[in-house]
Amino acid sequence: MTANTAGNLAVTWWGHASVTLEIGGVRVATDPLLSRQLMHLRRASPVPPSAASLADVVLVSHLHHDHLHLPSIRKFDVDVPLVVPKGAAKAVRGLRGRRLVEVAPGETHDVGDLRIEVLPARHDGRRDPLARTAAPALAFRLTSSGRRCWYSGDTGVDEAVEAVDPVDLAIVAIGGWGPTLGDDHLSPEQAAGVVGRIGATWSLAVHYGTFWPVTMKRAHPRNYRRLFENPPAQFIRAIEEQGVATEPLIPAFGERLELCPGP
Repeated sequence: MTANTAGNLAVTWWGHASVTLEIGGVRVATDPLLSRQLMHLRRASPVPPSAASLADVVLVSHLHHDHLHLPSIRKFDVDVPLVVPKGAAKAVRGLRGRRLVEVAPGETHDVGDLRIEVLPARHDGRRDPLARTAAPALAFRLTSSGRRCWYSGDTGVDEAVEAVDPVDLAIVAIGGWGPTLGDDHLSPEQAAGVVGRIGATWSLAVHYGTFWPVTMKRAHPRNYRRLFENPPAQFIRAIEEQGVATEPLIPAFGERLELCPGP
């Protein structure tokens, strides 16, 4: 377990959906993608340091390559448990030899005093579009020492998504990398609405501004600005326009924010 004081809450964003969350003395990593390149996508920010691969537990929301990235998973100690969608081991052979905890919506898993509630997400859970083996896409609600956090993973608007109990921190995806988002992602405006209906003291926007196809910036500059550069400003504006009672967090890559400092 980390040295973080029980009851404190801190978060570091490493780009895309990769976050280190410190909650109740447990360090949690979400969907680690710590490489310089992912297939045809290039990272626009510095490659995360070794601190990004230190965790007590890793949460994987779904099997897409930008959320279950095997080279990044291998940077973590082999004894660190991976909480993954049920069916992941069958669908992704590269997970063999790791400590897997396969879960489905409605289940819980404890790491020390940390309670991990597994929630549904509205998203395609297959590894690839033509994959025969499916696994559910997940979101997570974490509770420890009186602190509560919700990580959305990739999801669209859905009644189950909006039914999450209030939290101190919402980590919510607000963008993507392709020319369109589709119904199984949240736009910045939709993300603000979901956070408003859930209720969160702080909201950390993720899943934007990190990876982009090399040629897309020049070929589709309008989409590049809309989906890569503009989402954080759109998220803040939507929070203000919708009257959402949350403090938006837009940290720099690798910036650690301590939200509930001790005395």
